[in-house]
Amino acid sequence: MPEIEQHFLLQRVQPAMVGLIDGSLSTLAPIFAVALATHNPHYAFFAGLATAIGAGVSMAFSEGLSDTGELTGRGNPYVRGSITGLGTFVGGILHTLPFLIPHYRVAIVLAIIVVAFELVMLAWLRWRYFGDRFVKALASVTLGGVIIAAVSAALGSAA
Repeated sequence: MPEIEQHFLLQRVQPAMVGLIDGSLSTLAPIFAVALATHNPHYAFFAGLATAIGAGVSMAFSEGLSDTGELTGRGNPYVRGSITGLGTFVGGILHTLPFLIPHYRVAIVLAIIVVAFELVMLAWLRWRYFGDRFVKALASVTLGGVIIAAVSAALGSAA
């Protein structure tokens, strides 16, 4: 692998993937738990917005402070942190936006469709940039999504 491509993967693609995966998966539980507990898309939207923003900021700081990049070659920590934080926010906000729709059932179905799209895109990115088999990558991210969905459904139903 040429050095320029390796640097691009380490310094841009990998931080973006970490952010997108974290945002797509970690924000599912609060959004869907609130949606299922309240049946109120408005509340779910604000839970999702707060979660996407909070997770994005947290991941930006975590990535930026975890490695100076000097020893590992992972690049400037501020750039890496910004990419990770932005990826986390994008991953979290995409399945939050359907909750702007005031009809609960429509919002939840559309959010589930968006989550499915996110999982396919994450698998495609792993296949495209990291040479992972598409089916294996899809199974991996879907497993994480199923675990989180089960937790959020249980919490939302218990409320």
